[in-house]
Amino acid sequence: MDNPRLKKLPIGVQDFREIRQEDYLYVDKTEMIYKLITEGKYYFLSRPRRFGKSLLVSTLKYLFQGEKDLFKGLYIYDKYDFPKYPVIHIAFGGSRSEERLLNIIRQNLDRNSRSLGIGCKEDKDVAYCFAELIEKTYEKYNQKVVILIDEYDKPIIDNIDQMEVAKENRDLLRELYTEIKNNDPYIKFAFLTGVTKFSKAGIFSGLNNLKDITLYPEFGNMLGITQAELEEHFGELFRDRGVDLEEVKQWYNGYNFLGDLVYNPFDVLLFIDAGINNNRFEFDTYWFSSGTPRFLIDIIDKGNFYIPELSGLRIDKTILDSFDVDNIQPESVLFQAGYLTIDEKIERRRGGYEYLLRMPNKEVRIALSEVLLEYVEGRRRDRADLQDRLEEVIYEADIEGLRRELETLFAGIPYHNYTGNEMARYEGFYASVIYAYLQSLGYEIRAEDVTNVGRADLTMIMKDKIYIFEIKVDTKESPIKQIKERQYYKKYENQNKPIYLIGIKIDSKERNIVGFEWEKMN
Repeated sequence: MDNPRLKKLPIGVQDFREIRQEDYLYVDKTEMIYKLITEGKYYFLSRPRRFGKSLLVSTLKYLFQGEKDLFKGLYIYDKYDFPKYPVIHIAFGGSRSEERLLNIIRQNLDRNSRSLGIGCKEDKDVAYCFAELIEKTYEKYNQKVVILIDEYDKPIIDNIDQMEVAKENRDLLRELYTEIKNNDPYIKFAFLTGVTKFSKAGIFSGLNNLKDITLYPEFGNMLGITQAELEEHFGELFRDRGVDLEEVKQWYNGYNFLGDLVYNPFDVLLFIDAGINNNRFEFDTYWFSSGTPRFLIDIIDKGNFYIPELSGLRIDKTILDSFDVDNIQPESVLFQAGYLTIDEKIERRRGGYEYLLRMPNKEVRIALSEVLLEYVEGRRRDRADLQDRLEEVIYEADIEGLRRELETLFAGIPYHNYTGNEMARYEGFYASVIYAYLQSLGYEIRAEDVTNVGRADLTMIMKDKIYIFEIKVDTKESPIKQIKERQYYKKYENQNKPIYLIGIKIDSKERNIVGFEWEKMN
């Protein structure tokens, strides 16, 4: 690399030993790992994909295997004795059938059996074989066993589009994981990680002694990169190359697991790698582009989910931290998959908590909106041109131009999208289309924006101006009159920005705008 101060970037490298021996960059998380291993026994942690879960599991593996030299220079090095334990490490890949999942489990058990020198008599029943492996390992080494399971839920979430397979895989995994609790006397430590948190009545019904640390503040920074860590490792590079740290934060920071706000590490590494190799740092949707969330769109469609609610959802904790294929909650999936994050934790007067959710950053706002646009209007050749023109008229506050572009927007949606799209049957379809387009421009959009007298449909907040939209379908009422009567603008008056009030009336038969009023307030 041309910058001697920067270590090699561990892009795609998930093995802790390789990272340490090959002198890759490692952000030290061992203070929290030390707390984890010294204060408990059974843990579960959920994080979005590519957030460093596999590296964490690998770190725990080498730690419990007693490989102290790998930890030299890290927080934990002189605070832990590094006793050696036998480790069973299971990692799941994609499996589109129960038979394929059985083969993956057998391969995992066989690999661990060979590395530990243990034979399994009964290889047809994978749960029995797993239990046998745990007990025989304990007996051979006269030491309790550490169990690490990475991507425990992948065989289920990869099959959301074929629910029968998802349920078959769930039932098989439930039998497997139950053996962890059944063999408690032989186990020193168990750690499971994945994207989704299944309800205790689902996959964890036989393993109800897990401590879910997904939203424990003391472990909130264990995965992801904090602002302080970013500046410690990359601040000098960014300053030398003229990279705007505030813009990096807007694009990739914002994930909240009740610790500090954290960056997706995959984004940070690819952003830096591309910048060094191209000698130009370009903001792009690195994390989002690495996997298309098709199953999310299927869930939104089946649940008749109102798309603008993606900004400003307020939900109960029981919805936030549970997932089951028999009762899929779109809010839960979107949060656990990383497309929504916590904005605020709210204590209820009657006890317990609620959470206000939001999209974490600019990358997710732009990229998820592109997926949603394809859902609500299909593939559209002129979408990029329309987005460019929308951005121009919004930036210039050309309100009549905005009206023309919105009319063009609706006129260009094919008829079959109205007839074949479940959402098009609902009044919220039109607000959803406008919302998705505005969101795709990267600006902060607040849907159902709460005031003390009601909720504005959409509020768009820019550096130098604010737009407030009220959208009505098949009505003679004046949308802008509602904005003014209920004073939706009042909460923004102290920002000293011009506020544009925009009322839109849509005829569902015409499938386009039939009334458009606006007013500027200083």
